[in-house]
Amino acid sequence: ITTTQTGYSDSWVGGEAGSFNWVGNLNSSAEKQLGSKFNFKSTLKISFGQTKTQNADTKLWGPAVKSTDLIDFENVGKFTLGGFVDPYVAFRLQTQFYDGQVESMKQYFSPMKLTESAGIAKVFYKKDKETLTSRLGLGLRQIMKSVVDTSVEEFYVLDTTLTDGGLESVTDAVFQLSERMTYTGKLTLYKAFFFSESDIAVNDNWKTVDVNWENIVTAQVSKIITVNLYTQLLYDKEVSKKGRFKETIAVGFVFKLL
Repeated sequence: ITTTQTGYSDSWVGGEAGSFNWVGNLNSSAEKQLGSKFNFKSTLKISFGQTKTQNADTKLWGPAVKSTDLIDFENVGKFTLGGFVDPYVAFRLQTQFYDGQVESMKQYFSPMKLTESAGIAKVFYKKDKETLTSRLGLGLRQIMKSVVDTSVEEFYVLDTTLTDGGLESVTDAVFQLSERMTYTGKLTLYKAFFFSESDIAVNDNWKTVDVNWENIVTAQVSKIITVNLYTQLLYDKEVSKKGRFKETIAVGFVFKLL
């Protein structure tokens, strides 16, 4: 959890404006070999932050505005049968705490994306804590979202559920860059073959490959203090024809429970 605050009295001159921001990040994982034939891994990423700014002229504080918002929970079960590849099943939930595009009508946990997939997985490299794994399978997604209709005098909420199915590729990498620095990366590609709204879609943007590339560089400053650099590149033509980029730097504490 990180926070920064500055403030100025109403008699202050010079044009400066105060600000207050805080960000909380949780990046956790748990893995267990359940017998000789089944491996289970669960990962959870949660991020949330807000920013308040001070008017440079009146010195009054504005409302808190969301600066980051993410909930990403993934579970992967691999059948370790000793072959060239391992069959797997996976479930992933991606959402946010709330959609605040219309402040007076916040839509909590919207949109919510559920992905169920099954296929084959391969460990290409494994040494100590360093790994490079990839999996390829068929996936089914449900995207549930609530949209506030602002075209009428009294706003009301439209709930929709979109479904598509296709081919999913996920590559996970963990590398030790140095004694105190670790890189964790995840590249997810998804190509839809069918879409529940294809009959009324105005274009074929849903057919384009979706890309989600996440990178985390962690530097261990001391036994309990770390510095994290997180970047994410998203490309979903249904949302935007351009790629979307996000970057976060945070100083935090690490606790090893087991």
